[in-house]
Amino acid sequence: MVFVGMDHGTTGVSFTILDDNRTHFKIGRDELSSGHVSALAELSKRIDTESIQLMAITYAMGDGITKITPLEKVKDRGILSIEGAGKVTGGGTSVYEEIEKSGIPTVLIPGLHQNTPSMDPLFREAYSHHASAEKVSICYNAHLETGYENFIVSDISSNTVSILLENGIIRGAIDACLGAMGIVHGPLDLKMIRDVDEGLRTANQCFSRAGAVKVAGIDEKVVKAKDVLLEKYLKGDPKAELALESMLMTITMEIYGLAGIANNEIEGVVLTGSVGSMQEPFDFFGSLKDKVENIGEVVMTPATSGSVGSAQIAKAVFEGAEDIIGIKVL
Repeated sequence: MVFVGMDHGTTGVSFTILDDNRTHFKIGRDELSSGHVSALAELSKRIDTESIQLMAITYAMGDGITKITPLEKVKDRGILSIEGAGKVTGGGTSVYEEIEKSGIPTVLIPGLHQNTPSMDPLFREAYSHHASAEKVSICYNAHLETGYENFIVSDISSNTVSILLENGIIRGAIDACLGAMGIVHGPLDLKMIRDVDEGLRTANQCFSRAGAVKVAGIDEKVVKAKDVLLEKYLKGDPKAELALESMLMTITMEIYGLAGIANNEIEGVVLTGSVGSMQEPFDFFGSLKDKVENIGEVVMTPATSGSVGSAQIAKAVFEGAEDIIGIKVL
């Protein structure tokens, strides 16, 4: 049997083919938005698409649906709006439309937001949005890989989102514009709110420059920002080192904050994403592990966990699962 998972991420669209092995590939945002690369053509190079039992995909914030939904039943690509959610390139939209027209059996995974029934009502009332759809995939992968029922997942890359799961169900999460810094995105502080009020920048422009890049003084495309930051760090740039340490501090606060409101004892903290799993040239995983290991066992899942988790969701849905870590299947 063959199952495919897709992670619609900030820097590109990633796929995992799950059969007797795991095959991963990623297509960059710029490649997709240029129209020169077909996601289905790339998939067809690696697998006979007619052999796919089910594909599970994510798209943007996923705030227009609340259940894992067959693609043919989804309206407006499962989103309320594409505005105010970071850099928009259109690459993910072209992939979605390719899959929609392909005839491949596919389900769409929702994001976590105020209308998600399974989430704690305190989180739902406090925040309108908590996490985009691939975070559900990441959490499911973490649950399967670790066996944890009560744990925290922190996905750290261009942005940082941390999620609390209790009794195997997602209870709540801290979205990127609310809590910790990522490489590019981060929370809107007072200065940024003033900039918005004074018409200097939009809120989305502030959000898209509120991460480590703000501290390091970097102005690069999202796909290049991490590499530029690490190059500066290797050259001994004190601002780059300060940027990474600032990220660490805010993420540590976020994880301890979720642990502090948990009802159950936390079994572990799962770190993932291109930065959360990074050990060279800056040992981000090791440094963060040292700071949060009092909460529980600290483990790592690879940066491919989003697409792997999506493929694992596809397999579970095909086999008859009625819910995935609290998210119902339509």
